[in-house]
Amino acid sequence: MPHHKPARTAVLVATTVPLTLAAATVALKAGHWRLYADRHRIELSPRPRPRCPECHGAYGCWVGGPFPKMEACGCWAHRREFRIRLLPLPRVPDEPPF
Repeated sequence: MPHHKPARTAVLVATTVPLTLAAATVALKAGHWRLYADRHRIELSPRPRPRCPECHGAYGCWVGGPFPKMEACGCWAHRREFRIRLLPLPRVPDEPPF
């Protein structure tokens, strides 16, 4: 009896992984999230909504009188950022450990 399980598993993984990544990309864009990943962390951070009536996707609005300042828009600033640490960050040799 021939063993076709490894071949089937390889085909299943080869088709499932790209579909999962594509679905995750669509979900992140629809929810206005930015994904960053490296060997030290995986990070999801909020992005401004392009159709926000206040900031129009520009991260904030100018407020104030003669000395205006930029304030972060609530469409992204009050949403939590998610971070998963994977590996510790390397210590710079010239700096003390604390």
